Amino acid sequence: MGRLVPAVTRALDILELFLDGDGTLSAPDIVRRLQLPRTTVHELVTTLAARSYIVQVPGQPGRYRLGVRPYQLGSRYAEQLDLAAEGLQVARSVAEACGETVHVAILEGTDVIYIAKMDSTHAVRMVSAAGRRLPAHCTSVGKMLLASLPDHELSARVPDNVPLAAMTPNSITDPALLREALVEIRRRGVAVENRESNPDVSCVAAPVYDRTGRVVAALSISVPMIRWNEEHRPELEQLAIKGAAELSERLGHRSVA
Repeated sequence: MGRLVPAVTRALDILELFLDGDGTLSAPDIVRRLQLPRTTVHELVTTLAARSYIVQVPGQPGRYRLGVRPYQLGSRYAEQLDLAAEGLQVARSVAEACGETVHVAILEGTDVIYIAKMDSTHAVRMVSAAGRRLPAHCTSVGKMLLASLPDHELSARVPDNVPLAAMTPNSITDPALLREALVEIRRRGVAVENRESNPDVSCVAAPVYDRTGRVVAALSISVPMIRWNEEHRPELEQLAIKGAAELSERLGHRSVA
């Protein structure tokens, strides 16, 4: 690995400061937060401004905000992202951590479509495939995605007076009961499927966000009932949440602490 260039590192440190607070900084702010000499900061700020990485805030002399260049670079990065490819990378990491099957799915109408899958390392595992389509209300990923919809959009996809199809005896078939479940999913930020699409499998799922903050997918961990237990579930939920957060970050999402 080559040597890091101090001037470039300092310039990037300055740019990353704009991620916090109200997104504006003065030269004294930068000096104080990075503990750099005033002359160095002045030269770096002048260079960044000349290249449109930062611009002066109108009406606030001496204060700066991000310029158009970081936006252009971010937009180009976003154009190159592939949800399925990024999802597969994260699914592999999560599967290695838990040893179970991991899926990434998107919502299409009232169904979910699995766009990435990493198999369990166990001999007994869930049988599925990328590209498979299932009713959303019967899966943890699907319920997570339905829970992310605005009420009017959810009502259009899941009318109150139309019973839902069952895949197993545990499937939710009453739209009112589904809505109750979705309220709890929104509250907890994680969805659980209890043998609702497969009588031998339970799953947990968490939401995946894009750079605009919109839920675009869900990541799930599927466990055969011979290995499932409620004591282990919180650990699986945290792994799903962590994996979904990593995928969200790869898609450009920045969580707000």
